[in-house]
Amino acid sequence: MSTDPIEQFKVKQRETWTMGNFGDMAVFTTPVAGHLVRYAGVSGGQAVLDVGTGTGVVAITARHIGAKVTGLDLTPALLAQARDSAAVVGHGDIAWHEGDAEALPFADASFDVVLSQFGHMFAPRPEVALGEMLRVLKPGGTIAFATWPGEQLIGRQFSLIAKYIPPPQGVASPVLWGDIPTVRQRLGERVKRLHMERGIMGIPALTAKHLRLFQEAKAGPFVRTVQALQQDPVRLAAWRGEMDAVLGEYLHDNVVRHEYLLTRAVKI
Repeated sequence: MSTDPIEQFKVKQRETWTMGNFGDMAVFTTPVAGHLVRYAGVSGGQAVLDVGTGTGVVAITARHIGAKVTGLDLTPALLAQARDSAAVVGHGDIAWHEGDAEALPFADASFDVVLSQFGHMFAPRPEVALGEMLRVLKPGGTIAFATWPGEQLIGRQFSLIAKYIPPPQGVASPVLWGDIPTVRQRLGERVKRLHMERGIMGIPALTAKHLRLFQEAKAGPFVRTVQALQQDPVRLAAWRGEMDAVLGEYLHDNVVRHEYLLTRAVKI
């Protein structure tokens, strides 16, 4: 096994997203995928790359419109689910690649549109991942992505996970991709017509605990956190208590509201 801490982190990321069954959670992101693809202005015939495609909801949505789609993810288990879903709807021509957002296996200026829905934000080095996404995008092409603001539910949940299980040194927090000044700074002078808007993803739940237990069973970061704290029942109970309190703030009418941020820009 590599002694490089970044490579070790990526190995653990691949393992993390294999835990549980993220497909059962990802189904709730399907409306977000529709929003992102429309927001990016994807049209038929365009070459579209979905970075961190996961279970493929964005890639498949773009293919519905008639785009020529490529989906890339670090985790083979998620790509298998993406292939299965694409086959169900008859989109066997989507090109699926196992790969790293920090080392995209594509030539410069290969795509008209580069998308990412809650995917690229988990790359440990934001400047590397963004540099790769812009490298493979054609001049005049559109980059668009969905991320979780740090002050909203998912951002606060990831911060709670980091509080109990700190990430390795040198790995950027994914919730910074939901901070507008940070996103502006990262994109810098390489893009024009920068635009942002927000949306709400809803997940039905009777109580905060119901959703937290669902996340613990289905979503890799939550599964791994429970495993890591299993030998310390006091800390595990404290983490669960804080999680329930945060979730409860966003539970209204049996729906937990998850606010997300969309960003769109044109490569210069």
